[in-house]
Amino acid sequence: MADHIVPHFHNGPGVSVIEIGSREFMCIGANPPFDHPHVFLDLGNDDEIICPYCSTLYRFAPDLAAGEARPPQCVVEDKVL
Repeated sequence: MADHIVPHFHNGPGVSVIEIGSREFMCIGANPPFDHPHVFLDLGNDDEIICPYCSTLYRFAPDLAAGEARPPQCVVEDKVL
């Protein structure tokens, strides 16, 4: 079993950039039932990454805790998807 839960983020609000406090995460596109395949993204040493499905730009923000996002409504609250 995994020793931590991978944060999930969505771009239901349609913002141009989502700042996140995690370097590894899942993008689900929008909230179900309008989500795309849940894709695992890893920033590695980079500070930005674009989701290959929905083209959302994710930017690492060191002032945010793991699992947090700006805007905060882009965090998927219900992990049972």
